[in-house]
Amino acid sequence: MISRIEGQLVELGDDYVVLKTGGISYEILVPGAVMRAIEKAYTMGSVVELVTYHYHQLDPSKAMPQLIGFQNSVEREFFEKFISVSGIGPKAACAALVEPFSLIAGAIDAGDIPYLKKLPRIGERKAAEIVARLKGKVGKYGLIKDECSLEVKEKDDIRNEALEIMLQLQYKKPEAEGMIEKALRRNPGLKTCEELLTEVYRDRGRL
Repeated sequence: MISRIEGQLVELGDDYVVLKTGGISYEILVPGAVMRAIEKAYTMGSVVELVTYHYHQLDPSKAMPQLIGFQNSVEREFFEKFISVSGIGPKAACAALVEPFSLIAGAIDAGDIPYLKKLPRIGERKAAEIVARLKGKVGKYGLIKDECSLEVKEKDDIRNEALEIMLQLQYKKPEAEGMIEKALRRNPGLKTCEELLTEVYRDRGRL
């Protein structure tokens, strides 16, 4: 399984990039939200590193290996949550995720079906299924900055785990520590990293 790839950017398509590494060029599908970030941050010839989701696209007569690229493992984790909804495969999800992941996660958490049904390949019925499946489970992805264990842990353990994720999401360490401590003071009963990050996200929404 290919989980990460780094290479020279040699081609940009509407929904894919081509990275050349070790004499081999890889075509990688990317969601629209990720494509905008790549276009903003890199120029042709730049070295790009992507976290990838590797699967086989099934056709009537063959199975084609396919890579989908993300900026970090948290984005990939959100994608994996998204495709857990019945009837949404990797290719359809890649086409649907054209808006910032943080906004889509926020819409799911808020049950905002009108927002979700406007996404490509997501109508009203599928939007309702997404909310039914994922509401209350994707709050932490609202912290993703665009343009976890669920085990019960001691407070120091979940604080450190949450801090590591927020640093990966490009929050400055003092900012992330302040947001985490504020969430813990407001709700000292938090027992998992997931709960802590959801509380941080909810407080951010009140600003």
